[in-house]
Amino acid sequence: MVLALTATVMVVEVVGGIVTGSLALLADAAHMLTDVVGLTIALAAATLALRPPTPRRSWGYRRAEVLGASLQAGLLLAVGVLIAVEGVRRLAAPPEITPGLVLVFGAVGLAANVVGLVLLSRGRAHSINTRAAFLEVAADGLGSVAVLVSALVVLLTGWQRADVVASFVVVALIVPRTLSILAEVTRVLLEAAPRDLDLDQVRAHLLEQAHVRAVHDLHVTEIVAGLPVLTAHVVVEDSCFRDGHAPQVLDALQACAAEHFPVGIEHSTFQLEPASHHQHESPAHP
Repeated sequence: MVLALTATVMVVEVVGGIVTGSLALLADAAHMLTDVVGLTIALAAATLALRPPTPRRSWGYRRAEVLGASLQAGLLLAVGVLIAVEGVRRLAAPPEITPGLVLVFGAVGLAANVVGLVLLSRGRAHSINTRAAFLEVAADGLGSVAVLVSALVVLLTGWQRADVVASFVVVALIVPRTLSILAEVTRVLLEAAPRDLDLDQVRAHLLEQAHVRAVHDLHVTEIVAGLPVLTAHVVVEDSCFRDGHAPQVLDALQACAAEHFPVGIEHSTFQLEPASHHQHESPAHP
């Protein structure tokens, strides 16, 4: 729904930019073009992410969301650079624009952005892909506000460069958001720990469990944002392997991972080891 709405408004703004001569309106239309492409990528990625796991892809296509978000961010960055270059060129010789029509087209764009934000708001907390799409539409809304303000300035004062300044505002909205998405994507792809999780605290809390003597080779990564995975080697008392305590220790460790931390870790794998196991432990498992 958001994709169809955005594509329609993009066409309207392109027509409006050509008719009025407004760079700010064309910049917003170009931004909406990236939204159309970005939302198409997001829709494709979200559809792929729903496909079930297979023997060759045990997590299915969940990481398609991360790849989709990275493509959206790269596209946004390229468009921001193009708008900035054209804005510098127009500062020297700003063309005449028709501010009244710019106001009309800008208002149409803003209304569409508001509807899009409402539609996307529910899923953005659970998916980096949807969050990237939400941020694209949000920046478009702010870009539409910049278009409206610049048109009012031109209408009231006749200062034509206000339109070019508004295009720079759109760029200023695009670049930080793009870098934020790229940082999030990079963090996931580099398999860094979730942002709200302190690995030292995880280790310390696991060590507090009964019969646990040491924790090593501890890793917490994310398949996609919001889907953390934990693996660890846990040294327990030798008696656990003789008197049947091992299953209870495993239950306590998994409950700790799933319930204790701000990021609930439902997917956890613990290798329980006796103290003597370190004698033939691989050097790859410090």
